[in-house]
Amino acid sequence: MKLRKTLGNMESPECQSLMRQMETQSRQTLATWAVAYAKERYLPIYQDACPAEERLYAALSECEACLRGEAPSAERKAALQTLRQIALETNGAVAQAAARAISTACAAAQTPTNAFGFLLYGAAAFAYHSAGLNAAQDAYDALATQELQRALASLRSASVPGEAHPVKLRWNC
Repeated sequence: MKLRKTLGNMESPECQSLMRQMETQSRQTLATWAVAYAKERYLPIYQDACPAEERLYAALSECEACLRGEAPSAERKAALQTLRQIALETNGAVAQAAARAISTACAAAQTPTNAFGFLLYGAAAFAYHSAGLNAAQDAYDALATQELQRALASLRSASVPGEAHPVKLRWNC
């Protein structure tokens, strides 16, 4: 069986709920949440697979600094380029899915729909890390659902009630 790059059913209740919740939040709130969630959930998976690789953590930290206004946006662009390159260079389904999740989460400040897209890579990273690379698709799908439900709870917790300037999102899925 060939492993998929992303996991998640766009029509599932958790995916639909994630999209509706994201529509109520600002670009800044979504980007900040996405980076924090990727750091918490997918960075450990990546580091477990690639313990000697330090560039990803450094680029992720640079994106965090930019979101806090502590670094210029030009540095975020360089960090995003580094993250994309790492994701391309990374071997192994688990590490590559985690690297893609982190890279995509960090790009949510530029492209707000990435605040959803990174979760599909992250669901794959979580499922492959949890079940190994030889499990049945049903097992992966169940783990992906579990991860997306966890992400929804996290997003709801991080959401700003009555956000003054919610981002306008166009879902192309």
